[in-house]
Amino acid sequence: MLIATFNINGTNARLPRLLEWLEEAKPDIACLQEIKTMTENFPVDVLRGAGYHCLVHGQKGFNGVAILSREPATEVQRGLPGDDSDEQSRYLEADVMGVRVASIYLPNGNPVPGPKFDYKLAWMERLRRHAAGLLATGLPVVLAGDYNVIPNDDDIWDASAMRDDALRQPESVAAYRQLLWQGWTDAVRSLHPLGGVWSFWDYQAGAWPRDHGFRIDHLLLSPAAADRLADAGVMKHVRGAEKASDHAPAWVRLR
Repeated sequence: MLIATFNINGTNARLPRLLEWLEEAKPDIACLQEIKTMTENFPVDVLRGAGYHCLVHGQKGFNGVAILSREPATEVQRGLPGDDSDEQSRYLEADVMGVRVASIYLPNGNPVPGPKFDYKLAWMERLRRHAAGLLATGLPVVLAGDYNVIPNDDDIWDASAMRDDALRQPESVAAYRQLLWQGWTDAVRSLHPLGGVWSFWDYQAGAWPRDHGFRIDHLLLSPAAADRLADAGVMKHVRGAEKASDHAPAWVRLR
């Protein structure tokens, strides 16, 4: 089973690239982030024609997550629990093909300090609490998405390049590690322990041609899912397409 996470950076703007990638990679499950469209405007019919069922949690112009799957999925949770006032569309959870999957778009948090960074850390604490409950089920669970956290110095082309950014703040990294310490496995990291694997290259400053990237797209596996881990990585070449997203899909293959 191939499960991928892909920050598409605007479904309408990248639909041709998305369809090309689905045809090439043929993921069984694809978790999308930053779809940047309302739920009712998501191209469900087009994607159905490409062989995918869709669950969508959209938002006008910003954020938004979706789960595409070869087989129909059953929605379990729309929106991250823990704050009824949070109206941002950043979390969608479903059961599909015998696996519990969540598509996650964690807040960026810039500028630091400030209310956006406070929201990021509060959101991560809510995720930690919810993830603990998912672990307690004993199910094979995959938390897939754009976490907007660079976990290690070797997850970025230059360890000093993002020191002042919310993605690399000690509080962000600590919150991510607290999540891992519950018992989750960072799939890509576990198979690439020396780092050097990027999933994001900024549009600015020639980041892509210079390979100045970093890894912020992660797939975290519960123990029952980690026991089935066969392979994981990033489809780097997707970033090089014309009018591509600034992210490349990260993926895991489960037995």
